Amino acid sequence: MRLRADFLVIGSGIAGLRAALSLVGTGDVVVLTKADPRESNTGYAQGGIAAALGPDDSPELHARDTIAAGDGLCVPAAVDVLVREGPAYVRELIDWGAAFDRDASGGPALGREGAHSVRRVLHARDATGREIGRLLWSRVSGDPRIRVVDDALATELMTRDGDCVGAAFITGDGAQGSVTATHTMLATGGAGHVFRETTNPAIATGDGIAIAARAGARVADLEFVQFHPTVLNVEGAPRFLLSEVLRGEGAHLVNEAGERFVQRYEPAGDLASRDLVARAIVREVERTGAPVYLTLAHLDRDFVTSRFPTIARACAQAGLDLASDRIPVSPAAHYVMGGVETDLDGRTSLPGLLAAGEVACTGVHGANRLASNSLLEGLVFGARAARAMMGPPSPLRGFGVASPPRAGNPWPSEVVRWPRPAGGPDAAVPTPFEVRDLMWRHVGLLRGRAALEQACGRLEAWAAGSAAARPAHGCDRDFRRIDSLVDVGLLIARAALRRQESRGGHFRADFPSRDDLHWKKHIADVWI
Repeated sequence: MRLRADFLVIGSGIAGLRAALSLVGTGDVVVLTKADPRESNTGYAQGGIAAALGPDDSPELHARDTIAAGDGLCVPAAVDVLVREGPAYVRELIDWGAAFDRDASGGPALGREGAHSVRRVLHARDATGREIGRLLWSRVSGDPRIRVVDDALATELMTRDGDCVGAAFITGDGAQGSVTATHTMLATGGAGHVFRETTNPAIATGDGIAIAARAGARVADLEFVQFHPTVLNVEGAPRFLLSEVLRGEGAHLVNEAGERFVQRYEPAGDLASRDLVARAIVREVERTGAPVYLTLAHLDRDFVTSRFPTIARACAQAGLDLASDRIPVSPAAHYVMGGVETDLDGRTSLPGLLAAGEVACTGVHGANRLASNSLLEGLVFGARAARAMMGPPSPLRGFGVASPPRAGNPWPSEVVRWPRPAGGPDAAVPTPFEVRDLMWRHVGLLRGRAALEQACGRLEAWAAGSAAARPAHGCDRDFRRIDSLVDVGLLIARAALRRQESRGGHFRADFPSRDDLHWKKHIADVWI
């Protein structure tokens, strides 16, 4: 299958779908979707979407909370775009019919989550991402001017004279295809499945980051991985996300003795930022040698079951009653703050290639994402990237996290260049479990030099094996999954080894303090 389009969008999460809707009527639009759109990370977002809509809120206050959560590394101009443009896009969803929960006055019911100073999170029960995805998909799939290619895994970005001119893909039955396009946008989501323990669906293997890096695009901030603190931890049950909104509505974290413990480590207690709560849980488990739990038993049963039906069902499947039982929890990989480096309009360092959503790195999240900013990011920057696609192809315009300091990006930065992985025919190719287990044990929540060096060495050998095997296994989707996991894992591990401090989602046990003197900067990687 060989297709031609003005605009190619790779991915069907919130960023990709919002971009496709903006592009309708301006040219031929093709959307490649790896799986059912409901399986994107958008569909798994339980908590909600943050926007300054409340009477006690403002974009300035939302920006302050975002920057505080980002632990000193947010790009202020990116945050400003997010919080000022975000409310209009959320109101657009409401106008289109998004079924957000309502308060007694008929307006959107606003919840509160960790590190937010006021209630600003809109929600549709505990399945907000699924509702937004449903709404956007209904508009995209019902528009004949958008061609959707299902079950299509993008395997390579096509380039000509240094510009991106489309992408190659394979279908579920192994057939090869390509889309030649004037503009290509990555909206492929995150890379949570690089780690053994994760809240992400199985499709979140970092494909977009991997194919962009192989094409020579810069990637940045990949050491910053957010580990969600409260994930169902029952042997034999799926690692199901227990949304932060549970704590926002009054749930407590307790230890085996029933004591609330987070404030022992963090003054903000259960509603501290995710990185802080996750590490507090790890420290408490180390201190007591026993599990920790989330409890809602002190809340009204009817409220719990009506407010959190999806979570209640997941707990019931594991033999637990959300409203009365203590729910065992532990951290798991949830979100990657870094990704393909872009400017504020989605342009990457590769002309003709744009990116938005979790696959991209604008610097808006800094070292740690504020809860419920991810869906907002997809809306705002997906739409901005679509507008940029309507102009001539060009690389990022002097603005990216690795660009020289300027008003919009005041922090120092640098670009590290690496040789592309290459190896002989005898180089090993790992299994997916081997990669994910290594990443969880050596590049997970708590990191150290020896473990990171061991991980980098193993991943470099595996990357060489994958590169050597790629020509012979290019149509094998199982191999392509391994290929992405290895390359993205290597990029994350190298970045984590390089940053000799602890900040946000990156914690080094051997460098446990934040070091603004040497490390208040962004670092981008590029394969040459």
